[in-house]
Amino acid sequence: MSERLQPGDPAPAFTLPDADGNEVSLSDHKGRKVIVYFYPAALTPGCTKQACDFTDNLELLAGAGYDVIGISPDKPEKLAKFRDTESLKVTLLADPDKKVLDAYGAYGEKKNYGKTYMGVIRSTIVVDEEGKVERALYNVRATGHVAKIIKDLGI
Repeated sequence: MSERLQPGDPAPAFTLPDADGNEVSLSDHKGRKVIVYFYPAALTPGCTKQACDFTDNLELLAGAGYDVIGISPDKPEKLAKFRDTESLKVTLLADPDKKVLDAYGAYGEKKNYGKTYMGVIRSTIVVDEEGKVERALYNVRATGHVAKIIKDLGI
């Protein structure tokens, strides 16, 4: 399991395919703040709620200088279905080999109903204009999380 990121750490660089198979890199967003959030699976209730919350607040976040990227281990085809089914406007990226999830400390040991297993740790990393971690939030809740981020960032 990789180390969790701390404020001030350089955000690990990545290039991943989006829902349409186009390559998107963190460096494409240099000069803007980026909210990178990691979620377990497209088209599941919690992840849908979270993605819809980000979509509903995208204008507000973009107006404050933030881009939003959601990353899951799903394949691009599933992300396209998720985007189209839920009318999502956030950028969704596919990380099926979990390299980026791992680099960001968003993949590791989880416990559920007394069982321990490896999985995606719902996390949100706020990256500043210089590519440094501004905030690193792990084990976040899907519901109410976006409102909390907006409040914490003073938007």
